[in-house]
Amino acid sequence: MELMEQDCTSVWARLEPFLLGALQVPPPTKLSLHYLHKMAAYVRAREGCYPRLGWSMWRHIACGKLQLPEDLAWLYFETFDLLTPHIPEDRLGWAEALSQVSSAKELERVRSKLSVDTLQFLLFLYTQQLNRVSLRTSLIGEEWPSPRARSPSPSSDREAKTNSQNKNWDDQAHLAFVQTHLSDLLELLVEPGQLSRSGQAVRDSQISAEALQGLSFLLEGSVSQGRTVHPIHKLLTRTPLQAEAGYSKLSRSFSLQRLQAWLRQALRLNPFGISACLRSGKKLAWAHQVTGSMKRAKIARNTHMAPAGSKVVLMSQVFRQTLAKNSDKLAGANIKLHRCSDAFIYLLSPLRSVCLDKCRNSTVVLGPVETSVHVQSCENVQVVCVAGRVAVGASSHCTLHALTPTRPLLLPGNTALTLGPFHTHYPSLEDDMASVGLAVVPNAWDQPLVLGSEGNPPDNPLYHLLPPSEFCPMAIPFQMEGDTCEVPGGLPPLYKKAQDARELRVQEWQKTVKDAHLTKEQRRQFQALVEQKFHEWLLESGHRQQLDSLIPPTVTNASAEPSGSWVDTYSPNHRPGETDPEGPRQAARQTPTVR
Repeated sequence: MELMEQDCTSVWARLEPFLLGALQVPPPTKLSLHYLHKMAAYVRAREGCYPRLGWSMWRHIACGKLQLPEDLAWLYFETFDLLTPHIPEDRLGWAEALSQVSSAKELERVRSKLSVDTLQFLLFLYTQQLNRVSLRTSLIGEEWPSPRARSPSPSSDREAKTNSQNKNWDDQAHLAFVQTHLSDLLELLVEPGQLSRSGQAVRDSQISAEALQGLSFLLEGSVSQGRTVHPIHKLLTRTPLQAEAGYSKLSRSFSLQRLQAWLRQALRLNPFGISACLRSGKKLAWAHQVTGSMKRAKIARNTHMAPAGSKVVLMSQVFRQTLAKNSDKLAGANIKLHRCSDAFIYLLSPLRSVCLDKCRNSTVVLGPVETSVHVQSCENVQVVCVAGRVAVGASSHCTLHALTPTRPLLLPGNTALTLGPFHTHYPSLEDDMASVGLAVVPNAWDQPLVLGSEGNPPDNPLYHLLPPSEFCPMAIPFQMEGDTCEVPGGLPPLYKKAQDARELRVQEWQKTVKDAHLTKEQRRQFQALVEQKFHEWLLESGHRQQLDSLIPPTVTNASAEPSGSWVDTYSPNHRPGETDPEGPRQAARQTPTVR
């Protein structure tokens, strides 16, 4: 029985540390293994830094020792905290504390209360090497860098794009990374006294059972072919596995060499990763109304069997369709939208993360996203979201309407981005926000953090804020249950003022038409003219396609899924996109308001 358990044991790289934790930009050379060894020794020698590392000490190390900019130091610290499980109430309490900050001194006081697991944070920093072109330079050691030794920037945006070809979603790359650098990862868990002067572990090095908990940030496994998943330190509480991994009850530690050998033998591809989802996940279809194309999108999910943190939904090639879903199948899932084009996508459930990759000419409206929304290699895409973080890389002419407590992250390769305030709502939005711990304040949508833009010419700005004069709220065109009836937190003052002025102009126009005392024939001619102009606008703006795709099918075809399919059939009660003061239903079916 014990031999059978050992034979079927599998260990794999967890999805989220690579998917959500590894920033898609080459890391500073100061985060190489050599410097992380020095950091590990430093924090273990200082009181109050181990097993928990506070923000103040990390800032001291990152800025004073590693010469990282403070914004970048906070970015790493904040990113790791986003990955750390917190109950929603704690997240909301943190947001409330930040919302009351009125000075840099108060901000520092609030941040100083935040701490992270020291060893897990070290492993997190090392995983930033995932998007490095070559790890050869990380083997070159020197003392703490001097202030003059600045991190080299990518030689070009082209290089930056090449460096980040979505290894974050490639579970094959995750496995290869762990296999290649397993000895480095384990050495970060070894006490400094067991390392040679060159940073290598000595022959009889040990890893304590407590230190092994840090490795559970990256690895998990099962003795039953994925049926019951355990973090690696829990998996290795089983007696037969402990013996294989070199555990000593006397010292309560594992032999580094035997543990490494056992892990190499047990490492497998993640059974809940992208590859497995594509190979054996549930393939989904739906009844749909299409304008101009019969091309059917490809959707697969593993949400019926994956544990929390490993739920994945892949949507590829949604083309000229309106796709909408509000379902428990989405809740807590990591979503990837791949090569979607000329589409309108509404995913109105609390989500774990969302990635848009190589999408074009589309609008994506999301429920609250607990961790991050990442837009990569997209063009002319509009994203509307409440999210823990928003990041954009190698994209052009995209618009983000975001409500986020963290600064939007603009990675290399972007051009002509537009940042605007969150401008929509659906009935259960506020309940969904509370379920993932997202509040309406603080909101940093207009304070982006730009990384790796040194080569961007002044006449080609990376981004601009949406002018209030061009702002219109968005209406979500579906009937749902819930109490939210306005944009959470309201609109920023300048945008609220612009919207009020727009509505006033509409009211004045309506009064002008009423006071004109048109005859019956004149009203008929006037209505026909307005309808003609309205339909011309629908065609020019692209909203005609979405309106047509929202019409429920009248005939059930043989290829459509039965009731309860992936995309629920909602009754359209709004004109998509920009709202109309007279009501979107009337705008689509009756005389529209002329702007």
